[in-house]
Amino acid sequence: MAQKKVVAIHDISCYGRCSLTVALPILSAAGINTPVIPTAVLSTYVGPFPNFTYRDMTEDIIPIVEHWRDMGFEFDAVYTGFLGSKDQVDVVRKAIAMLKGPDTKVYVDPVMADNGELYSTFGSDFPPEMRKLCGDADIIMPNITELTLMLGEPYKEGPYSEEYIMDLLRKSEALGAERVVLTGVYFDEEELGTAAYDCRTHQVQYVMKKRIPGYYHGTGDIFGSGLVAALVHGWSLPDAVDITEDLTISSIRKSVEDGEDIKNGVNFESSLSAFGARVTRVRGHRTVTEKNDVV
Repeated sequence: MAQKKVVAIHDISCYGRCSLTVALPILSAAGINTPVIPTAVLSTYVGPFPNFTYRDMTEDIIPIVEHWRDMGFEFDAVYTGFLGSKDQVDVVRKAIAMLKGPDTKVYVDPVMADNGELYSTFGSDFPPEMRKLCGDADIIMPNITELTLMLGEPYKEGPYSEEYIMDLLRKSEALGAERVVLTGVYFDEEELGTAAYDCRTHQVQYVMKKRIPGYYHGTGDIFGSGLVAALVHGWSLPDAVDITEDLTISSIRKSVEDGEDIKNGVNFESSLSAFGARVTRVRGHRTVTEKNDVV
């Protein structure tokens, strides 16, 4: 079987484990060839570090894609994350259109906000642009803040009711993606997880795990990268979510046990070999999620 090939379109944070410095090793550990297109280069990730440096890479994106097209390269999937600016969205959409073949899947993580607030690099005009990119995707992976911003809905603090989550998921059909993986879902303080929603069948499947208290930067990138790796290897969506949540949790747990400074991101490296072995073993896996039919 030919090796899978996934293009990762993310920024590079030179310090702090996130974006391409997470996506590239996770996809590679899963045996996936991962060409990259940097959207920006930052000295650190956007968060607790003041005065970070930032270089926009918008002008380089299309020339890279044109060179690849001239070389006849083909790809199984395109996976996008943090984009450098509002104007970059249309450029990335054009790049995806150029990279896509008839069987190429598009996975979009609309990285722009958390905890009810946009990241400092974005203005209020950014979510409508990101909404356009989500319309080009097969699967999108927003957190609750990002989804509410794209839908123009008010953000609410959790714990959430199932009715609130279902209302957001139904409204997410308007974004245009076939499936939505909503992260940061919790109905009580004991468990945290994900709602995987099929916009075509109107079914939702929850994958909930025991919650580890605290906020850990970069875990969204770990989850998104692991999910793409599992899906490319043929796992069903709920099973892909399940094993990727295990990767994310094990990364957090290792960092907590070691007392690592949370500014460094979490220790996903220690879990890579186990994840790579698991994700490439598709046969014999089982669905461990609950399934609810939506009326």
